[in-house]
This record gives sequence, structure tokens and C-alpha cells, in this order.
Amino acid sequence: MSGLLDDIKAMAQLREAQGGKWSAIKPEYAARMRAQNRFHTGLDIARYTAKIMRDDMAAYDADTSQYTQSLGCWHGFIGQQKLISIKKHFGTTKRRYLYLSGWMVAALRSEFGPLPDQSMHEKTSVAHLIEELYTFLKQADAWELNHLFRALDDAKAAGDSAKEQELTSKIDNYETHIVPIIADIDAGFGNAEATYLLAKKFIQAGACCIQLENQVSDEKQCGHQDGKVTVPHEDFLAKINAVRYAFLELGVEDGVIVARTDSLGAGLTQKIAVTNEPGDLGDQYNSFLDGDVIENADDINNGDVVIKQNGKLVKPKRLASGLYQFKPGTGEDRVILDCITSLQNGADLLWIETEKPHVGQIASMVNRIREVVPDAKLVYNNSPSFNWTLNFRQQVFDAWEKEGKDVSAYQRDKLMSVEYDNTELGQLADEWTRNFQRDSSREAGIFHHLITLPTYHTAALSTDNLAKGYFGDEGMLAYVEGVQRQEIRQGIATVKHQDMAGSNIGDDHKEFFHGDAALKAGGKDNTMNQFG
Repeated sequence: MSGLLDDIKAMAQLREAQGGKWSAIKPEYAARMRAQNRFHTGLDIARYTAKIMRDDMAAYDADTSQYTQSLGCWHGFIGQQKLISIKKHFGTTKRRYLYLSGWMVAALRSEFGPLPDQSMHEKTSVAHLIEELYTFLKQADAWELNHLFRALDDAKAAGDSAKEQELTSKIDNYETHIVPIIADIDAGFGNAEATYLLAKKFIQAGACCIQLENQVSDEKQCGHQDGKVTVPHEDFLAKINAVRYAFLELGVEDGVIVARTDSLGAGLTQKIAVTNEPGDLGDQYNSFLDGDVIENADDINNGDVVIKQNGKLVKPKRLASGLYQFKPGTGEDRVILDCITSLQNGADLLWIETEKPHVGQIASMVNRIREVVPDAKLVYNNSPSFNWTLNFRQQVFDAWEKEGKDVSAYQRDKLMSVEYDNTELGQLADEWTRNFQRDSSREAGIFHHLITLPTYHTAALSTDNLAKGYFGDEGMLAYVEGVQRQEIRQGIATVKHQDMAGSNIGDDHKEFFHGDAALKAGGKDNTMNQFG
């Protein structure tokens, strides 16, 4: 990215070449507008963010404390405010991403209205949300740079050359709000061709990373609900190939694929895998099928399916739905096979959907995977579907009990109770929760931590608090004390909502386009002036 002064010079040369026809165009204004619109297409964004993600993966391989994080966002404004907040508090967006949850698209962004997480929302709705998120993030760039440009004008007017130089340096070294998005494509919304076509939409909208799961597309369930049905590896690998071809076709050679396995909690499969010889991938998949050994032909009934399993004829257990059942207790072994197979066939990162946030459980699986693929690493769902308080209190309880420590003061099945909040157990559980990301990234190979739908919950919680007060005895004080006063004191950008929505940018453009005839909105009668 060239510097502001260089761009002004280049624009001046362009203007002069027009022989006076562009005399109304000010090179500095044109250079500013160019700086405010660095990314022109979604593919520009995908290529830029793919490199960021690949660099971050390499940094994590060298040092596991360099893990990455994201929060799920269901609207462009939510994603924008998240990134503005990150820059405000930490000074950089480094290693902070956005997550785009299929669950939240289904629940909040479908034209059908709220839907369960079963891939019933419109296929293109996720791609549309990717585009929306990046539109808002680009606007955050324009908004923040606009403030720097205005400050630069003030410094020039005051003759403060040192300040002018400082602000020019800030503009030249500006860090964009554009960060990688990990985008949820569910189970691909159909066959491999459907997955390929939809992946292209994702990438063209700006996604550098696509997450794909091994459930049956038309039977897809939320990862934390029952009734999940997986597909044989051959089917899943075809979809991984489809996504890779989409990246390559569009020139995003280092696009990232996250292969998610739901096998830990999935007890069913839609079909028996094709196998040609003992020990091949299909045979390994079929070895997990539950069934009855066939002793003689009389054991076979009309419509039964028979396979050869470990040298014996076996009749797999088939439900009335036509689905086949896996052997109980095989989930972890199936996860290991899923993960190794995916990494050996084009996936870059893994996602293991678990039923609880337990560092030891995750590490036990990752260590087995790393025996075959040493640099295997995870994207992990720090899910709101977990009761984090209860889970970690029970983990502490169990650890203490195993150590022989007296736990008689605690009731394990009632540890969620507020009476345990300030106990030794409750405080230690909170400490384990605080350290979960650090510990699991160090011990269990987690490269990226995300929360799938946190902003779904924060929107509900904050709205409930405001509604309770505003429609109750607090009246207007509920908004003033609980929202506006906090925005002012905490420096939340939205307190000047006209500015956040682009009013000042619009005013500057009026001056660019109309000159002295510009009718601006930000004059003395603008009530936003009350906020400083």
C-alpha cells in the first residue's frame, strides 16, 4: 500500500495530464478516497486474509501461545463493532478473526424466519452475510481514516508540522479492520457440485476459510443435538476436493479448509461405504458398523444387507429409517480416522465437535492424530451449548475426588447453584475457565478458538435488561444510565451514531463534489455535538 503523499503526487500528475478538464478535482481528496477503499472486490479480501491466516498457522506451529480467536457475528454491524472494539482495546486486530455461524444464519437471517440448525435456510444467505460483514468492515476503515484526515486538516490549519507528520505516518501505516472470516458451509448443501458452486459464492464474497462437516446434507443437525448422521469418507473427501477446486479456480491458492467431524456424537450413517479390499478406507468405515454375525443363510431375512467385517459375514443393524447404526463406544476411534483422512486428503485444519469443553479429552484425540500427522491443529467451538459453569465445577469436583480431597461440602449435580460462586471450588473452576484457551492451545493443539453464537446471546441479554427498566419504573433512566452514559464513559463509537453511520464521510464528500456550495449536516445545530 503506497503512502498518502505518494498517492497525492500520482493523482496530481493524472489531473495535470487532462489539460485542465479535471481542474475541480483535488488530488488530496482523491488520494484520501482511495485510501478509504483499499479492497475493491471480495476476491481481493479473500487473497489478503488467506495470507494472514497461513502466517498465523505457521506462527502457532512455532509457538502455541500464538493461537487465534473469533466471535460469531450475525450482522455486519455486529462484526464491525467487534473489530472497532478490538482495535480500541488492543491496538491491533492481529490473530482476531470473525466466525460466521450457520446456526445464526438459520435462526436470524433466513427469509423463512427463525429456523433450526438443519441447513434449511437459503443456500446463498451465508455468502450474502459474508459480503455484508466485509461491507461494514470496509466502512469502519473509511470512518476511522476520515477522523484521521480531519485531524490532519486541523494540524495543517494550526501550523503544527510535528502533528501533521505524526498523523500522516498513522495514515500510511493504517491497520485495516478487514480480518479473516471462517465461514460455515454446513454439510455443503447438497452433493459435491452444489458444494463447489456455493463455495465459489463464499470466496467471491471474501471468505478465505471454509468449514465443512461430515454430516449427511439433508439430515444435518446442530452439532450439539441428537440424531446426527455421518457420511462415508469418500463422500466427504469429494466435497473437500470441490472446495479446493473453487479456491484454485478463483485464484485463492492458499485458501483454508476446515474439516469438521461430528462422529463423536453421531451414532448413525446413511449408507455403507464402498470397499474393494480389506483394510481400505471403506472397509475401515464399515468396521465400525454394529451388526450380528451371520452363522448360516437362515439368519438372513428378506431385505437384509450383509457385509464382510473382519473376515466374518455380518448383518448391519438398520433402523426403520433405513439408517445404519455404529457400534457403541466407537465415536472417538471414528473421529481419529476422520481427522487423519481429511488432513491426508486436502484439509488444512480440523474441527472436532465435542460434548463438553475438556482439555484432557481433546488432547487425547489430538495426540493420536498427531502420531500420523504431526502438525495437526484444531479450530474449536467454545460453544454456548455447553454449560461452562457446571462443566468446569464438575471437572474440579472430579479432580479433587480423584486426589482424595474432601468434597462432602459440595453436591456434584447442583454445582450450578449461586451458593458455590464464592467457594474454593467455584473460584478454581472460574480460573480453569479463564485459562481454557491458553491451556488447550498448549496441550491439545487448538489453533483457533471461536464462540459460535455469542452475539445472539448478548443481543438478547442487553435487550432484556433495557426492556425491563424502560418499560418499568426506571423509564428513560434505564436507557440513559444503562446505555448512553456507558457509551460516553467507555468511549463506544456508536454514541455518535450519525458519525458511525457515515454522516461525516458524507459531509466531506459533499465538500469534495460541491466545493463551497456544499450543504453539510454536521454544523452547529447537529445534536451529535453534545457528545464532544
